[in-house]
Amino acid sequence: MELLAFGDTGWGDELFIATLMTVAVSITAIIIGFLFAIVFTPLKLSKNKFFNFIGNSYTTVIRGVPELLVIYLFFFGGSGAIMYVASIFGYNDYIEINAFVTGSFAIGIISGAYSTEVFRGAVQSIDIGQSEAAKVLGLSKFTQFYKIIFPQVLRLAIPNLSNVWQITLKDTSLISVTGLVEIMRQSYVAAGSTRDPLFFYSFAAILYLILTFLSMKLINKLEIKFSRGY
Repeated sequence: MELLAFGDTGWGDELFIATLMTVAVSITAIIIGFLFAIVFTPLKLSKNKFFNFIGNSYTTVIRGVPELLVIYLFFFGGSGAIMYVASIFGYNDYIEINAFVTGSFAIGIISGAYSTEVFRGAVQSIDIGQSEAAKVLGLSKFTQFYKIIFPQVLRLAIPNLSNVWQITLKDTSLISVTGLVEIMRQSYVAAGSTRDPLFFYSFAAILYLILTFLSMKLINKLEIKFSRGY
């Protein structure tokens, strides 16, 4: 256990900070994913063929391309794109995108594709008769959504969103390639320094399992809250 001591004698403090970084990236990415889902779910449900094509293209491409490739495209391609735009305005120096921003955005886009499908399925699971009844009662579209559709979407979506959260949490290990020091990156550094990869990678697995366990406890409470009466 000396290897996990805090201070100069162990890697405990480094791994603790790396765990906080993993949580920060995961939360940021899931929020970005929800924002993308808010935009693309209506597009997938739209009867307009053009909008429907855009929504389907997003979910099909992102879910069909390996997550690591998406991260590479944003980390390396993003810098190139920004440098190209900057060169148009006469700025020719190298521009590097912050690893936290790149990683969170890339994983957020991946998370958004899965969240979009979850919300789409949840909306389609709601009986259309409820919307028709709301119209007969003269409720505004905002009231229909806020009072009738949205609560039921949450109830139906939370179980599947828990899977999206777990995917997002585990995908943070992929952004170690950008140099961001999260659990996987710090475990790699510690394993190389001490030449004890089995110990540190096993401990990394335990950290991920702890985060997943605590997350599921919270999600289960949310599921119970939004399922009252059913």
